[in-house]
Amino acid sequence: MSSVNSRIMNKRGQLAIFIILALVIVGAIVIYFVVRERVVVEEIPAEYREVFDYYSSCIESEARTAIDLAGSQGGRVYTDAYVQGSEYAPSGNQLNFLGVGVPYWYYLTGSGLVKENVPSKADMQNEIARHIEENINNNCDFGQIYEKGFYIDMGTPKASVTINDESVAISVSANVVASKSANESARKSDYNIVVQSRLGRFYNTAMEIYNFEMENSFLENYSVDVLRNYAPVDGVEISCSGRVWTTREVVSELKEGLEANVGAIKFEGSYYSLSSDENKYFVVGHSSEDAVNLVYSAVWPTKVEVEGVDEIMTAYPVGTQAGMGVMGFCYAPYHFVYNIIYPVLIQVYDNNEMFQFPVVVVIDKNLPRKGIYSELAEEGEMPDICQYKTQDVEVNVYDVNLNKIEANLSYECFDQKCSLGETTGGTFIGSAPACVNGNLVANSDGYTEKGILFSSNEEDTADIVLDREYEVVVELDIGDRQLEGMAMVSFVSADRSASAALPDSNKVKLSEGFYNVTVYAYGNSSIVIPSATKTQCMTAARSGIAGFFGMTEEKCFPIVLPETKIDYALIGGGVGEIYLFPSDLSDGRIKLSADSLPLPTTLDELSQNYENFESARVNLE
Repeated sequence: MSSVNSRIMNKRGQLAIFIILALVIVGAIVIYFVVRERVVVEEIPAEYREVFDYYSSCIESEARTAIDLAGSQGGRVYTDAYVQGSEYAPSGNQLNFLGVGVPYWYYLTGSGLVKENVPSKADMQNEIARHIEENINNNCDFGQIYEKGFYIDMGTPKASVTINDESVAISVSANVVASKSANESARKSDYNIVVQSRLGRFYNTAMEIYNFEMENSFLENYSVDVLRNYAPVDGVEISCSGRVWTTREVVSELKEGLEANVGAIKFEGSYYSLSSDENKYFVVGHSSEDAVNLVYSAVWPTKVEVEGVDEIMTAYPVGTQAGMGVMGFCYAPYHFVYNIIYPVLIQVYDNNEMFQFPVVVVIDKNLPRKGIYSELAEEGEMPDICQYKTQDVEVNVYDVNLNKIEANLSYECFDQKCSLGETTGGTFIGSAPACVNGNLVANSDGYTEKGILFSSNEEDTADIVLDREYEVVVELDIGDRQLEGMAMVSFVSADRSASAALPDSNKVKLSEGFYNVTVYAYGNSSIVIPSATKTQCMTAARSGIAGFFGMTEEKCFPIVLPETKIDYALIGGGVGEIYLFPSDLSDGRIKLSADSLPLPTTLDELSQNYENFESARVNLE
């Protein structure tokens, strides 16, 4: 029995020896081929070196192309498809800069949701590597090498990229074989290239600036300053004629102000010099060792909305009424609310390279961005319903004679506005988001925009009738004479309003309907409000120990009102209710007549004119 066990043990020992020998042989073979590969690479014949040197130059060329793309496209070598903006947020997902679509790092979708699209350094490394892998074999032209009698066989490349502050390291594994005959060849599989580039450094600076903007909203804060310096926001005009601005001119000046001021913003650093101490205002409290440039152009997609205002911005005067004080003078207070969305391109650069990315700046109701929906899925957040058009609908659009007309349709649900598309032959057949009591809106050139209540979750058809819109010139008589000064005319109906400032802005767009018409007419005045001093009193804490125990006293101080000349005074106008038929509008002009008031020469007479204005009338001739 012991001999049998001995033989079994001997066989097991022999088997173990064979296994060890097999492993040694396999390892030796692997080591041989690895060493052989390295030897071949290191001992490439001189006449073959130009083949592999040229392939290395191709790798470097493709790497530089990808680095340039990443720098000019906000860190992206490959960009997503362009997504168009909306009337609410016109920017879309890319900024067109000199024909290049640069993806926004921060922007609003067409429905107003915040989105961030900031690439990481790993994203950039992967996209540069992908570019090299996809283009190296196609773009590396060995034409001149072939003419020298070489045959080239290129394997599938695999690249890896490391972005450093001052360079980009590329490692490519590609089995490239060069031969001149069947018996003579050389092969190289590993290529290591270092491209001098500040892509990594500029990206780090860009990230610091972006994070600083997200935390401090410095672009929005500068924009609010520009708004209050270049556009009417809050104020009072000492005038009996009020004040009129055209929205178009205000928007144009505001854009010019943003263009100049954004371009003047700098960061703490040594890449510039200030021409005066006043320019310190434009230096942001964040340091940068690299040169930084900020760009905005008035031709870029920009939204400037003045809430409740159409074409004319008006500060209506307040007259001297009984009980308003013995001083009595005319003043025109105003308060306008702006919503602004515009892009800013931030560029980090030196003499050789540049890294740029855009962000959208948001002013919401005269304040830095606030109340904007976040893209993050928080509890109770409103989703982007425009992405979920699940209801089939049919919409017909007619004029007042029930002739079908072409129109553009949109659907408003909660605070989101979704574009549905355009009609074909006056009919739209398509999809809309599911919504209860949404607002279906039709808009067509030459017609007044109209919306109807429409529940897409229950209804599938709708008919909308649009009123013809006419552009008319407003003419005005004051009493029995033509207007010689200036006048403000407003038309207000249940669903629309329009204003004219005569004689310069005398055109308005109106449609058939019932309007409340108000006219203020002004003429030249020589009334002067003399300088005066009035006393203002207030309750304040007593000084000393009495104030410590909460005792108070009345303190009075003088307020000096400077002398003011009233250039224009109310000389006519009134209010009226009129119904405008198409026949009143079709010839392109309407003529109004308003009651006249005597030209005032004193403050008392001016005050009397404002009292008489309440009973003055306006009629349609």
